Amino acid sequence: MESVSWIRKYMPKKLSDIEARVRVLDELKNFITNFKKGKALLLYGSSGGGKTSSVYALAHDLGYELVEINASDTRNAQQINSLLGGASKQASLFFKSKIILVDELDGITGREDRGGVQAILKLIGTSVYPIVLVANDPYNKKFSGLRKKSVLLEYRTRPYTSVLKFLKKVCKQEKIRYDEEALTVLARRAGGDIRAAINDLQSLAFADKRLTKKEVEDYSDRDKTDSIIQAMIKVFKTTDIDVALGAFDNVDENLDKIFLWMDENLPKEYVKPVDLAKGFDALSRADVFKGRIIRWQYYRFYVYCYNLLSAGIALSKDEKYRNLVKYKPTSRIFKLWFAKQRNAKKKAIAEKIGDKTHTSTKRALQDTLPYLKPVFKKNKKEAEKITNYLDLDKEQVEWLRK
Repeated sequence: MESVSWIRKYMPKKLSDIEARVRVLDELKNFITNFKKGKALLLYGSSGGGKTSSVYALAHDLGYELVEINASDTRNAQQINSLLGGASKQASLFFKSKIILVDELDGITGREDRGGVQAILKLIGTSVYPIVLVANDPYNKKFSGLRKKSVLLEYRTRPYTSVLKFLKKVCKQEKIRYDEEALTVLARRAGGDIRAAINDLQSLAFADKRLTKKEVEDYSDRDKTDSIIQAMIKVFKTTDIDVALGAFDNVDENLDKIFLWMDENLPKEYVKPVDLAKGFDALSRADVFKGRIIRWQYYRFYVYCYNLLSAGIALSKDEKYRNLVKYKPTSRIFKLWFAKQRNAKKKAIAEKIGDKTHTSTKRALQDTLPYLKPVFKKNKKEAEKITNYLDLDKEQVEWLRK
């Protein structure tokens, strides 16, 4: 049975459900209820800060109709005018007032999005209903015209206490037994991104309905580096090239591991055959560039690898999949990878032995290396001499001691 995303399940239904946003919510409500033609409201701030959900909640509280487009999916002038042109001027079927929401404004990038920003500017000038724009970075030069026509409202990073309070509410609803310190660490690591915090909680506690300190400690530290799972969410759950391109920027993982993760989880996420075929095509092209790096030491090709693994796979689908997938590594391939890593250390030591003894690496592996391991385990003094003579690094010494 397919799991329901807790991000969608616990999306606030009304303004009173939203924590620690009193000032911005008052300003948002004031702009909508006292709307003056010719100006838009531009909400900005980091991902997961509640920008979009607060517009949904306000529309619910006021009884307004919400007309929404996602700028990542609807990006050129023709598409925007088709969806919003009439809605911005005509009364709704039940004579309700409206809020026009343009979400993920950062998704308008240029080229095929030609005329998108100008179309929104024109709508701002003619709409009889308030227009709310949502962006992560409103100071991009492509939005200079929109900034002049908009009132900017910043959603600052949430305090971790607000995230923690919400996570406790989710735990209570889902009957999750949790360690207080573990939940606090999870809230701190989210960096104010409540969506990321909820997603982490579901990933760790969904199966056995409990959250332990050890599970959280094993999870990657979001303050220092994005987890590989969060990077895959950025790739799989977006069609915004800017979001996807930065997916692996802060991921402290070997490129080989990223390939393994994507290879394992791509068919779980992309269920449409056409999307899956395009996704694997991008993955295979990235692998071609990786081969060229290994073969010719063309390190500038790393950028092509990461671009194909992120934007290439993200743009292989026509629209975002709404289903929740629990991303996992493949143990079989990881075992092969780790075995290869161990063999690589063994070979590197043998090469140093061969260089010092004027023998081949193969001969060193067969005739010398087997006798070094007992020495490193039992004779510390001799091991130090051999370490200095062969110029072994710390990892190679550890390998010989095991």
